[in-house]
Amino acid sequence: MSEPTFVPKTVYVTHIASTPEKVWEALTSAAFTRQYFFGHSIELEPKAGGSFILRTPDGRVHIKGRVIEYDPPHRLVTTWSVEGLDEFRELPESLVTYDIEPMGGSVKLTMTESHQWEVPDAILAGGRQGWPFILSSLKSVLETGKPIVVSVPMGPPKEMMDAVKEACATKPWRKAAAAE
Repeated sequence: MSEPTFVPKTVYVTHIASTPEKVWEALTSAAFTRQYFFGHSIELEPKAGGSFILRTPDGRVHIKGRVIEYDPPHRLVTTWSVEGLDEFRELPESLVTYDIEPMGGSVKLTMTESHQWEVPDAILAGGRQGWPFILSSLKSVLETGKPIVVSVPMGPPKEMMDAVKEACATKPWRKAAAAE
């Protein structure tokens, strides 16, 4: 069986007044991620092939995956499979890539979310809602020492949840794989 092909679906670029090393630490340190990832913490084995876990504030596993690339302080690539929401467990894993580029006195951070199937826009909407908050909070912590405060309830949009249920019922990724 060949490795799946992942196609970028969501890309965010942010510029941070920091160093590549500090951005790398923010992306890979559990203590640091809790500050900007709204209490979630990242745990990873620092090597290609290592495990990747994103834990909820209460310690439950929310995302599981594996480290695909580990190149400090330049590039981190991990797979993501949602374990923390029952509705998502059947979906194929996605790929999240962080590219860190020095830009003089700042850093260009590019986050890319890629998928191996034609993900409906309604499903992508959840990430498109969440990633800007996460990355803005990361930038704020690195530049000011304080995360952004979100005073509205966060969570997957209803349209996203409906689209996930539909996708799990019809499994369009299986049909696409069979056609190849």
